[in-house]
Amino acid sequence: MIEVLIYMLIGVLSGLASGLLGLGGGIIIVPALLIVFKAMGLYQLQTMHVAIATSLMTIIVTSLVSIISHHRYRQIDWRLFQKLAPGLVIGSLIATMLSVQLSSQLLQHLFALYLLFSAIKIWLPNPTGGEKYLLNTLVLRITGGVVGLVSALVGVGGGTFIVPYLMMANRPSQQAIGTSSACGLPIALAAITGFVVLDALQHHSFNTVSPAFVHWPAFIGIISSSIVFSFLGARIASRLQTSTLKRIFSVLLIVVSLYTSMY
Repeated sequence: MIEVLIYMLIGVLSGLASGLLGLGGGIIIVPALLIVFKAMGLYQLQTMHVAIATSLMTIIVTSLVSIISHHRYRQIDWRLFQKLAPGLVIGSLIATMLSVQLSSQLLQHLFALYLLFSAIKIWLPNPTGGEKYLLNTLVLRITGGVVGLVSALVGVGGGTFIVPYLMMANRPSQQAIGTSSACGLPIALAAITGFVVLDALQHHSFNTVSPAFVHWPAFIGIISSSIVFSFLGARIASRLQTSTLKRIFSVLLIVVSLYTSMY
């Protein structure tokens, strides 16, 4: 029972971070699961693999909910999504094949770098528009590949990269956020599919922990609370000035980054 409550609490925190601060839930889910799994003595050498895969599994559900919401308000540019999607899928599949060759410790260091990048980004001004070449089909495909690779490798949805990219390409901020939310789905689906296929091909020679590396009780607990609290966070954000909260949160990200790299 306590284990379920812990996972639901992680869902609450990730939902609030997503809705209130506009940050992907993976930033909360991955390090939180890493701490919980290690404290419980679970998975040993594959702790980070399971934390990342579980985070990606939650992104499948949260992205679907977000897509429905943003599509209702016409905030998704489906033309841009179609150009980004092939690269996102290919990059995510490559990340899956690469991650099973990397140690849990190395994945922790990569995630710590991602947290540090996210913290620094909060303090930077919003990018200005005007770079039209960024909407070129080939450039979007390459960008999708890079974003898919990095995002699937650390267990996030890609919004940290896609939102500023589309804003530099002169897309309205709400459209950039909406399109980015849709991009989390192909990233997560491709990565989880890759884990399932590799699991089957290798006959569990590497994955000795759980199907598709997902800790299913954690997935259910996180999803049961994260969606509700993401809506609550978004409602609170509409009434507050969140820039100060984001900067405070950035300091926390730096602390978690240092902790993750040394844990």
